[in-house]
Amino acid sequence: MCIIFFKFDPRPVSKNAYRLILAANRDEFYSRPSKLADFWGNNNEILSGLDMEEGKEGGTWLGISTRGKLAALTNYLQPQLDWQARGRGTYGLSNALLETPWRKLCFGKQLFLEAVERSQALPKDVLIASLLDVLNNEEAQLPDPAIEDQGGEYVQPMLSKYAAVCVRCPGYGTRYCSTVGAPPPIPCPTSHARGPAKKPSAHSQSQASSSPEWIPELLPCPDAAAGTNTIILVDADGHVTFTERSMMDKDLSHWETRTYEFTLQS
Repeated sequence: MCIIFFKFDPRPVSKNAYRLILAANRDEFYSRPSKLADFWGNNNEILSGLDMEEGKEGGTWLGISTRGKLAALTNYLQPQLDWQARGRGTYGLSNALLETPWRKLCFGKQLFLEAVERSQALPKDVLIASLLDVLNNEEAQLPDPAIEDQGGEYVQPMLSKYAAVCVRCPGYGTRYCSTVGAPPPIPCPTSHARGPAKKPSAHSQSQASSSPEWIPELLPCPDAAAGTNTIILVDADGHVTFTERSMMDKDLSHWETRTYEFTLQS
């Protein structure tokens, strides 16, 4: 139940603009082991977190190479693929096809676009903080017939949590950062690294945990949520800033933020 927002412009007109702005949440069972983002591969050319679940070790959900190749994935609630090529623009992806108009995706994309529109005027650290705010929005966007129709019985027990950009429920949710009444529907907006990598900076921070709700046996693990927030910025000169905010030790009040910077190789 991950969510990704990204704006892609391979040849920005302004020197202060970004080729890529990406903000993503990884939603996963808290008990599923993983490694924090770091460089790996034959020549330490890939930056990503690693899945360490037994029998599936070594995979990832989001990564970028020092040559500018990026891969990201989410799970999905229906076995369909969208092979249509996409060009420059701003997109959203959750547990369906790209740009499926779920209310939480449209709402999150609107918040993301507001941050992106200010990106050239903001210091980089302020832009990253604004994007993290988007990823940690827990406002349920209900009703949403599209999610209910697609998810069926699976999403019903956790719909009030699942319908938010940031998923927070016992046993499952955003692990890596990573309302009263029903507002009217929100329309969906239309819409490389050189040199050695720098050492990461890291610091811990606290966040007040939300009140847990019991989720039936569809979510048997007692702890999961949005546990990883990831921000990737690639500027006009090919300088990459990769920021990962991760929940530590299954503790919603304990988060660590790590930042890597490098320049794309030609």
